[in-house]
Parts: sequence; C-alpha cells; structure tokens
Amino acid sequence: MSLRKKLYSRDFFVANLVILGIVLGFGLAFLFRAPTSESSSLPVVKAESPSMISSPDIEASIETAESVQNALRNIAKTVLPSVVELDVVEGVQQTQQQTPSFPFYFFFGPDSPFPDQFQPQEGLGSGVIVRRTGKTVYVLTNHHVAGNATKITVKLSDGREYEGKLVGSDERKDIALVKFETDDSDIAIAKLGDSSKLQVGDLAIAVGSPFGYIASVTAGIISALGRTGGPEENINDFIQTDAAINKGNSGGALVNINGEVIGINTWIASPSGGSVGLGFSIPINNVKDAIDDLIVNGTVKYGWLGVSLSNISQDKASAKELGLEGKKGAFISHVFINGPADKAGILPGDFITAVNGKTIQSTDELVRVVGDIKPGSTVKLEFIRSGVVMTANTKIELRDNAIASNNANIFPGVTVISLKSDSVDQKKIPSGVRGALVVDVLAKSPAASMGLQSGDIITKINNKNISDLKDFYELLAKESEKKLVFTVNRNGQTIETLAYVRK
Repeated sequence: MSLRKKLYSRDFFVANLVILGIVLGFGLAFLFRAPTSESSSLPVVKAESPSMISSPDIEASIETAESVQNALRNIAKTVLPSVVELDVVEGVQQTQQQTPSFPFYFFFGPDSPFPDQFQPQEGLGSGVIVRRTGKTVYVLTNHHVAGNATKITVKLSDGREYEGKLVGSDERKDIALVKFETDDSDIAIAKLGDSSKLQVGDLAIAVGSPFGYIASVTAGIISALGRTGGPEENINDFIQTDAAINKGNSGGALVNINGEVIGINTWIASPSGGSVGLGFSIPINNVKDAIDDLIVNGTVKYGWLGVSLSNISQDKASAKELGLEGKKGAFISHVFINGPADKAGILPGDFITAVNGKTIQSTDELVRVVGDIKPGSTVKLEFIRSGVVMTANTKIELRDNAIASNNANIFPGVTVISLKSDSVDQKKIPSGVRGALVVDVLAKSPAASMGLQSGDIITKINNKNISDLKDFYELLAKESEKKLVFTVNRNGQTIETLAYVRK
C-alpha cells in the first residue's frame, strides 16, 4: 500500500484520535488538578522565625541579661531626676583698641577710646542635686563649668527650669556649688555612695547632658582608680571609666549599680575631642566635706602641713643616693619657716610614708590627705630621714593662700638632684667635681637671696664637703640653725654664695 493510502486509511485515523485524546486528557488534568500537600509546581519557603531551642543554660542567661537590663532601667529612673543641665553665661571684660564704628562715633567721637565691653560667653554642663534646705536646692558641678558664671539656668530632666546662683567654687578640686529656689516638693535628691569601695571592673553609669542632649545615660565599667592629671592645679585622684563622656557631661554623675553617685564626671582624654572610652570622674568621697564648706563659707577650707613636695624620688640616681629606691611616699624639698611641719621638726629631705597610719603612695596623695584634714587636728606623720624611720605629731593648720605662696618663708628654696641623673649631660660636669646639681631656685626664697642659680653644683655647705644628695640634706639639717654659706661650681669656677641667717 502506498504511503498516501496509509495516511488516509481508517485504522491510522483511529490511532491518531486515540493519541490526541490521551494528550488532551493529560493537559486538562494538569490545568484543573486539585492541589494536594504532595503536589507543587515549585518549592515554597515560608518566612517563619525558627523556634528557639530551649535549654536551662539559655533560659538562665536570658534571665541574667533581663536582670541587668532591669537594673539599668531602675538606675535611669532613679538618677535622671536628680541630674540637671546647666546653661551658663560667663562675662568676659575686654578692652578693644581698634577704632570704633557707628554708633560709638556718635556717643564718644572718633578720637575717643573704645569702651570696655562685657562679652558674654555661653557654656554647657551638667550638675547633680545633692541637698535641699527649705526652698533652697543645691547642685554640685565642676568649677570649670560654673565657677566663673554670671548667669546660670538649671534645667531638670522633666523640662522645668530655674534661675541658678553660684554659691561658691574651688579650683583645686574643680568643683562648684549652684543653688536655686523652688516651692516644688518633688525635687529629687541624689544619693551619694562610697567611692572608697570601688573596684576595677565594677559597672559604671554616666548621666548628664552631652552636647545639650539632656538626660543622657551611658554605661561601662570602672577602668582604673587613682588616676592623676586633668585640669591644671587639680589635686584629685580620678576614677577612670569607659562609659561615654562627652562635652556637656562635665559636672554630671557617675553612678554605681545601686544608683548611688560615686563620682562627678570632669574630663576626658581624647585626640578628637569626643569620647574614646577614657573618661575621668572626681571620687565623691573627695568632695563630700567640701559641699559643707561651700554652703557655709562659699569656699573650701584645706588643711596645711607647710611643706613643698617634689618627685625627686622618681629619679633613679637621686633615689639611690637618698636610699629611697622602690619606696612609696612624698619627698619634702622645702619647709615653710614656722609652719606646722617646721614646728614639728620636719626637715627638707624627709620622706613621708604615712599619715595617721594611712600609707602615702605619692606626693599627690599626701596633698589630698592633708588637705582633707580638719585644721586644728593633730596627726601622726611617719617618715624616713637618712635611712631611719621616724615619727612626729603635727598640728595641721588652715591653708592660707597668701602664706602658702610667700616664697620668702620657704626653706631652703633650692631644688637639687643627683649629678648622676639620666637627665644630666655628663659632659657638662667638670671632672672630679662632686655634690648636688641645682635645677630650680624659687624666687625671693633664701636660696635666691644667697645668689644660687640653676646649673650650679653645690659642693660644700659651711665649708664642709658634699659628695651626693644624702650628704647635702644631712649637712643642711645640721647647719640650718647657723649662718649658711654654699660653695658652688658655676661654669667651672668655684665661688661662695652670700650668707643666709635664719630668723
């Protein structure tokens, strides 16, 4: 049979019809099939959160984290109402020398000098409400925040504002006290803690108004204790924290996990001016008594020992000659004539190691400890003199700035170090010369009146040879009640100073 006849045969037609039916059946079944759990054109992924695998350890960790979070919440609620923002205006008197412009021509004429102007400078800081007496509320802050203020606005965390007034300030501790008056009964008073109980690693929370963002809270830990430095002439030993502290935080609170104020935020170490985790706070124990002084007297009253200290013991060669290698304490370079230490028999060259049994670690610590002693109190000093441990009872007096700054009363008024010190250029020391090198002479002091100069090498006291620093201070102690004459080597020449007689 030909191909053409086969294509048009009855059997071939039936076969094609059957095949077409099968194809249509599969097609309709695919289009109109009922969905089932097992049939799917494409895999489907539902966006669901995976269920957490629960275990006792995970649940315990979550509970611990929630406890810390709740503690921080409670601290914020407790402390924020007692921390304020201080908007400060300082008036600066400035005399302008340039020719004034209108309208000053009208009032003074073109040839008249420009009048003094009172140029206001605005500042921002924080403060802590520490006390209330009747309607008067007291706010503790930094001296560098409000110590020179002519106008102060106190802003509470809830938005209330009050006109503040400076009560008093102290530059040495860098603290100031501001007050405002109110009839409001709901003013929160901060609870002051005990900064002596702090340990490195303790949680710390900083509260204040950085960059004007009032009622800001940052958290961290106590990074270190007993840090020195900060604003010039500051005598505090600072708490270091990594809780973020920025401009505007000064004067605010550093608090512990119990919501107690344990420090007043004061300064930061930063190459950029912003927080890099090096913030420093004044320990609250340093200022508790000062708050009372400021309220009662407007100033802080300091105890005074009547000595001038130096860090000469930190120089290895000098410490070795004095027998003070590895020892902690404060070295007395000068004594105020008829001051408390002088009356108690303390001499230049003595090395104080303890006050009333409290170990002294450094000169800064002795300044703080003595400064906090109530004037009129008698203390027991422990010190080393020529290698011998000695004690003396000393009556602390009230520090008078006029007396403490009068160099005419300070003996001997010369600071010396070892000729073998690393800071000394040995090429400039004449061969065979022994003694003590003068590195500083206080103006108007006995040493200045004798004619001593920096760079002199003191070789004799009252014609008695000096071989090193130990000899210098031992001879000075023995000869101090007599007429004193120093023999010095100055630029290779041997000369004698003028005589000094102690009155």
